[in-house]
Order: sequence, then structure tokens, then C-alpha cells
Amino acid sequence: MNDFQPYSYTDSVTADRPWLASLVGVQDTNTITLDLSKFVAGTHYTVSANPLLQGRTVMKSGIPLGRVTASGLYAPYAGTTSEVQTVTVTGTPTGGTYTLTFSGQTTAGIPYNATAAQVKSALEALSNINPGDVATGGGPHPGTAVTVTFGGQYSGDNVAQMTASATNLTGGTSPAVAVATTTGGGAAAASDGTEVLHGFLVSEISFNPGSTKAAGALLWHGEIFAAQLPIPLDPANVTAVAPGVSIHYR
Repeated sequence: MNDFQPYSYTDSVTADRPWLASLVGVQDTNTITLDLSKFVAGTHYTVSANPLLQGRTVMKSGIPLGRVTASGLYAPYAGTTSEVQTVTVTGTPTGGTYTLTFSGQTTAGIPYNATAAQVKSALEALSNINPGDVATGGGPHPGTAVTVTFGGQYSGDNVAQMTASATNLTGGTSPAVAVATTTGGGAAAASDGTEVLHGFLVSEISFNPGSTKAAGALLWHGEIFAAQLPIPLDPANVTAVAPGVSIHYR
């Protein structure tokens, strides 16, 4: 099977490209080749329900792209690293709650045996954290730490470390809550060339599930709605842009 797939262009702006703020500049595109091994199912493309059917696996339009220096192929823009903090409950409490404070805002009580989803809900109830600003993993407490990854408006930012209060935890032996920054935000997320923004994938692309490469078009001049992109991108965190690229954000 040929690795290369024909470029599939979709004319419908509203259905395929809600992130595109202006038609001006759409003609200023370059034909590029994507390294499909760098893209993630569910995040960057929709997997066909029947992998035997050609053209039913669809790469989303509007994906920010960087260029892999070694191969010259295009892959997801790595940008800056999003901060990851870890919340750990110690002392084997058997009841009660704890709180987390982020930039002056304190959560309601979080159960001693909270799941990652409960920690996420508590944080997103704060006035300075919007839905989608944090993603959580791990848990449940107290046996397993919960990780908090900052995204949305905090994507790629070096955010303040949360603090915790274990005053209302009960049982166990000296129960406590510790917060640690395991990945500091703001640093370059890659060093293979994809840390430099080259542009955005103009339109959806259909490709065979077993393919390693696919052809597409790169938008390097134009206006976009950053909030409508399929992959979260904070324009303020784009510190490295390829020569000639002119993208304006709304």
C-alpha cells in the first residue's frame, strides 16, 4: 500500500474550518507531507469505525504544525510545556476533606478519598479556572497521587504552585497533603524542530489507517480564532515562529 495519500480539500468553511477568521490568505498555502506517526488518535484525528475502509480516518483541520528538522516532515507543533503538579495525601486518613488554593482562590472541601475527576471539578469551580483549564489523572486518594495538568488559558504557562490545607482530614497518622511541581510550565516542549510554529493544517485529510505519511496544505498567512482550534493554543506562548509565517489571532 502506498504511504502517500492524495490531498483531500473541503470547501465548506463552517463545517471544516470554524477556526478560520478570514478567507483572506487561504490561498497562501504550501503543500506539505505529514508524519502520521507523530499524530495521536482521538486528539488529532478521528479513527474510522471500520479500519478496512480507505479514506475514513480523518485528520482534523486547524492543527498547529511544526517541521521535524531531521526528516523535513510536518508534525504537531510542540510549543511550550504545560505545567504538571502532583497532589499527594499522606498519613492514611480515613475521613474528612482537604482544600487546594490556586492564585488566591481556595476550593471547597475535597474528600480524603477523592478521584481525579473530583479534584478536577473542585478546581474548575474556582473563579480563576475555567472548564478545560485543568486535566487530572491518577488517584484515587489517599493511596495514589492525583496529577493536575494546566491547559486552556494556562497552556504553556509557568503557573503558581498550588498550596494545600489538610486541617479537616481525620483518622490515620498525622494526615497531610503535599503539592509538588513535577513539570514546570513554559519551557520548550521539544528540540526536534516542532517547537517552532510553521502554520496550521488548512483542511481535513482522509488517510488509510496503515499509512505513515499524508499530503496536506499548510496555512502560513492569515487570521484565525485561537479558541476554535482543535488543539489548545495560547498565542501568547508562541515564542518561535518559522521565517515568513504571518498568523494573526482573534
